[in-house]
Amino acid sequence: MAGMKRETSDHPYGASVGRLIDEFNRLPGIGRKSAERLSNYILSCRPAEANALADAIRAVKSNVHKCTTCFNLTESDPCDLCKDARRDGTVVCVVEQPRDVVALEASGAFTGKYHVLGGRIAPLEGIGPENLTINQLVRRVRKEGVREIVMATNPTLEGDGTALFITNLLENDDVKITRLARGIASGSVLEFANREMLADALRGRQSF
Repeated sequence: MAGMKRETSDHPYGASVGRLIDEFNRLPGIGRKSAERLSNYILSCRPAEANALADAIRAVKSNVHKCTTCFNLTESDPCDLCKDARRDGTVVCVVEQPRDVVALEASGAFTGKYHVLGGRIAPLEGIGPENLTINQLVRRVRKEGVREIVMATNPTLEGDGTALFITNLLENDDVKITRLARGIASGSVLEFANREMLADALRGRQSF
């Protein structure tokens, strides 16, 4: 099928190398040539280095899970951000993915807590509200006395649509809903914005 990455079960060095190249080739942004270079590096490095990489991958898959409060990725439950008593639990910033939390934390401008939706509503991709943590967010607002929701979904058609859907769900609740200032260009992605831009967007957030 067009667009699918080609798999190679064999290789001049043996089937194991072919399989390694195929697995690297599955990674986002890794083309065939890059996969071959990574595989050659693994072949040439010391066994201890290759084993350390394999151990790190196994540890991540075994130890990292979603926080049952905010759904950010963590090794503890609740996560460190949810447990931090210095953060303002009455202000919750809603993001699409865990990597957005990393980007916003790097700005150093937000002292509240987070809620990770796990994506955005995208009907053409078969992603509806039931596939996200929207119901859990609504329960948090009503149970934890949240005063402000900061909508930090990506400024795309789907991100804005998701924010509007959540706003409509909470229209009868006593909670202020704001969004990041539009210093972030429409159609952009939070994780690629620099820390100064994100800090300005957080400080200048507006009513939704």
